[in-house]
Amino acid sequence: DAAALGNHEFNYGIPLLRAFADQLDFPLLGANALDAHTGLPAFAPYIIKTVMVEGEQPIKVGILGLTNPGIAIWDKANVEGKMSFPGLVEQAKIWVPRMRASGVDVVIVAAHSGAVTSSSYGDALPYPENAATLVAQQVPGIDAILVGHAHQEIAERRVRNEVTGSEVVLTEPLRWGMRLSLIDLALVKRGNRWVVQSVGSSILNSNTVAEDPHVKELLTADHDTVMTYVNGVIGSCTAAMSCATARYEDTAALDFINLVQAQAVRAAIAGTPAADLPILSIAAPFYKDANIPFGAVSVRDVAGLYIYDNTLLGIIFTGAQVKEYLEKSAVYFKKVSGTGPFIPSDLTNAVTPVAPNGTPDYNYDVMGGLDAPLTYDIDVAKAPGSRIFNLKYGGADVDLAAEFVVAINNYRQSGGGGFPGVKTAPVVYNAQAEIRQLIIDWVTSHKVIDPPTFASMDWQLVSGGTPVIITP
Repeated sequence: DAAALGNHEFNYGIPLLRAFADQLDFPLLGANALDAHTGLPAFAPYIIKTVMVEGEQPIKVGILGLTNPGIAIWDKANVEGKMSFPGLVEQAKIWVPRMRASGVDVVIVAAHSGAVTSSSYGDALPYPENAATLVAQQVPGIDAILVGHAHQEIAERRVRNEVTGSEVVLTEPLRWGMRLSLIDLALVKRGNRWVVQSVGSSILNSNTVAEDPHVKELLTADHDTVMTYVNGVIGSCTAAMSCATARYEDTAALDFINLVQAQAVRAAIAGTPAADLPILSIAAPFYKDANIPFGAVSVRDVAGLYIYDNTLLGIIFTGAQVKEYLEKSAVYFKKVSGTGPFIPSDLTNAVTPVAPNGTPDYNYDVMGGLDAPLTYDIDVAKAPGSRIFNLKYGGADVDLAAEFVVAINNYRQSGGGGFPGVKTAPVVYNAQAEIRQLIIDWVTSHKVIDPPTFASMDWQLVSGGTPVIITP
């Protein structure tokens, strides 16, 4: 009947999104996806579906679509000056009363926003990334919310509305079509209108259902083409590289990402005023199961190392900004005493005011140098904000006034994760090249990945200056 816009719908620009929408026989909804010039919704805010009831007046079901405010950061290059994305609560407070006034009997919200209130972008925006629970609590007149974005499985969660005292049911069907949320509503007739008597929800497992033969027929040729491509061998690796421990120790896998990024920026700024500046690069441990095997390397292997559609930029940082950035990154670690031994969960994914469920792995960055090593210690016995010690470039203390070109992804540079300095730093490169494709192209061109030629232990976790012991 309808779909709420998600943030990834904007990854390839508004024109392509419009072309996609034109091919659908149902509307894309986005009450908080506004035209930047008019302030009006750029997509339909809601739809009303009529359900026929034999011998009775029909039931009117209103579906309100809300998308994620983080689009303004994550797809800044595609939407800046064209669209704006205010908060879910703010827009729901406008549209739910209008829907009720139009005579709907049921209001369902489809929200591309998680149920646990938090933001990966910190305070870079005034609107939280994951706000579905806030909508249930603060906006009266909603019967149920279909939750998305966070990729969590929630069969049923009941939230009490602070205005009416009534319960609102939330449900989220995991990710990638693996689950389906089923919302059951019981309605009774009171006078000349229908009234919701009860709401419940449950999760259905898509894996227990046979493939749709028509859909399979339509997709088989394209699926086979994609599988042939991703399984194609493009090079080899002289030693396996794993991200399993990249959250808490320097690894060849992240060193490789930084190598490719730094080399791409170095080549792009040749002949510019920034050409003689030293190059640094940042990378995050997106997926701890990522692995580049020894021997033959396929497109699938490389794509698994970099799972997001981020693009590459080059910005200018001072040495002081490099340290400040690393201090922000080190917030990822919990404060501990002693040197262990610790298990990883003793140290990683620290709870913070902006990450009540723990700082996600993708908001921990490591930084490395291209022409000379950038080395540093992270003292997890110290308070956040004062953890970076022995920060050196090429063996010498980093000059806080010196300038560096930093290879950074567009998510970070737009404010994702709330890292300091990035949004206002001078940009010296932005060809919007996808980092994943840059890595694939590097392997295709060089043929051999040889970790000993670029990997080194340049940063470590310490406690009181002594290296910590971690047992995986």
